[in-house]
Amino acid sequence: MKRFLLLLLSVLLLLGLAAPAFAEDADGGDWDFSAEYPDAPPTGVTLNVYNWGEYIANGTEGSLDVNREFTRRTGIEVNYTTFDTNESLYSKLAGGGASYDVIIPSDYMISKMLQEDMLAELNFENIPNFQYIDEKFRDPNYDPGSKHSVPYTWGTVGVFYNTDHITETPTSWSILWDERYSGKILMFDNPRDAFAIAQFRLGFSLNTEDANEWEQAAMLLKEQKPLVQGYYMDQIFDKMESGEAWLGPYFSGDARTLVEETDNIEFFVPEEGTNFFVDAMCVPKNAEHKTEAELYINYMCDPEIAGANMDFVGYATPETAAKAYISDELTESKIFYPDDELLEKTEIFVNLPTETAELLDTLWAEVKMGGPGESAVLVAIILGFFAVYVAVIVWKKRKTRRESM
Repeated sequence: MKRFLLLLLSVLLLLGLAAPAFAEDADGGDWDFSAEYPDAPPTGVTLNVYNWGEYIANGTEGSLDVNREFTRRTGIEVNYTTFDTNESLYSKLAGGGASYDVIIPSDYMISKMLQEDMLAELNFENIPNFQYIDEKFRDPNYDPGSKHSVPYTWGTVGVFYNTDHITETPTSWSILWDERYSGKILMFDNPRDAFAIAQFRLGFSLNTEDANEWEQAAMLLKEQKPLVQGYYMDQIFDKMESGEAWLGPYFSGDARTLVEETDNIEFFVPEEGTNFFVDAMCVPKNAEHKTEAELYINYMCDPEIAGANMDFVGYATPETAAKAYISDELTESKIFYPDDELLEKTEIFVNLPTETAELLDTLWAEVKMGGPGESAVLVAIILGFFAVYVAVIVWKKRKTRRESM
């Protein structure tokens, strides 16, 4: 009897240890993920994922909860946090104050981080689903050979406008300089995105190294500044939705939600051309769980997962196979999947040389402050007050001396 109980206990213990490797699928059967994830670690591992805000299906509105499903399949927990600009992502990692396993920066930031040796080379044996990434998204100029990144989404930049107040159908970036809408115009709080709009208006490359061209773009942004309600990123969406603003640039993938949920918001891609961007999944060099990170990237490239994810997020997928799981409304829309004629007028960001990047930072600070002219006036006013203050002090001291004599 004791032997039987010991045998039964051993069997139950083995089943308990094996349990994390199995989960019920949607049909209620057992799903053994070990074939797809042969190197999956035991439960207890937590993966730190750092992504843009509003950029993953999370189970709301009937969508797939992507991270929860990953945990269900693998036993790996996901600690998911968000950022709002590439620059804030870079600052967080460069400062060394945080450790992430998967990050999702944009093209030019990937190039910058590669130059600074901040990204790990991926082991594609752990990412067999890379086979589904379309050829045109492989071997990009921001990551030659696709050694350090796997495309997550792509898209273009356009403009939201409120049809209650803007009755014409805009076609140009110039509407963001229209004085009729002063105080109701929003702009990106991001130097590359903001300068790109001015550069398209001027007919310059987004990646020019000509200092004069950057300065001309800065002058155009300074001319616009008195008309701008504020510089924002994710808040642009909320301010347009509330009617607080009437015009604002934004990313094509988010256009669907706002246009569908409001009767008075439309979206267009300017005729001068626009930025074509790719956001991709990477693993920082200091990642604590590199293998688990690669398993996560592989999972995100599964066409069914990628399709369900992008059907909710709204951005374009770099996988043709994933379109089978995305609504026709999205895949047939020229906002999300623009035709070749528009794509020919797009340009992708690349990392700028150090000298050009420093000039951009300086010019952006001038734009936000109002330019060197306004700064000089402010300094002159401060110096004027200081001079008056000193004069009063001197006068009081002299008066005190005379009275004491």
